Amino acid sequence: MQAEFPGSTQVRLVGLAQASDRDIWEFAKANDFVLVTKDSDFYEFALLNGVPPKVVWLKCGNTSTTHIERLLIENQNAIKAFVEQSPDLCLEIY
Repeated sequence: MQAEFPGSTQVRLVGLAQASDRDIWEFAKANDFVLVTKDSDFYEFALLNGVPPKVVWLKCGNTSTTHIERLLIENQNAIKAFVEQSPDLCLEIY
């Protein structure tokens, strides 16, 4: 995924595996990350607090990591356009 999304990481890799949603939100905001999540809480944070960070909300239910990776790669152009150009708070991917 680094080839498609350079600089991306996972909460567990930055020591936030047990962190609250608020702490993850603040980390993403402070470090200019986009949150990619299956959790509606981050969309709600965006509605309340605005951006940054922007949210990519994966609405695909319980699925494999391989399927999630494929969704992200298939939607790479839409994600990049959302991050770089869209005033929207959230991009929903199904």
